[in-house]
Amino acid sequence: MSGLRIIYLILVVLGIVMPFRYFIPWFQVNGFDIAGLIDAWHVSNATSGLVWDLTVAAAALIVWMVAEVYQRKDYWVLVVCVPTIFCIGVSCGLPLYLFLRSRPVR
Repeated sequence: MSGLRIIYLILVVLGIVMPFRYFIPWFQVNGFDIAGLIDAWHVSNATSGLVWDLTVAAAALIVWMVAEVYQRKDYWVLVVCVPTIFCIGVSCGLPLYLFLRSRPVR
């Protein structure tokens, strides 16, 4: 495995660990309340700005991934990466896509 792929894999792990360091305690206190989580994301203008920043970044990433996957005919990557973006976040979905995209061609 190349050094670049190892870096992508490390970023995938960080993209899982870092957000869930905050989400898991929140869910332990509030239960699995998605509406409450969304309300918590909008407690200030700063957090609302971050939510919208990441939402636009996620949309751009998905459009780019779909265009790339269409050209490369590697459709299974979408099945893995798009749910990752929605369930974990861009911080995990982007490095995961780059990791999968950079695998050796046979």
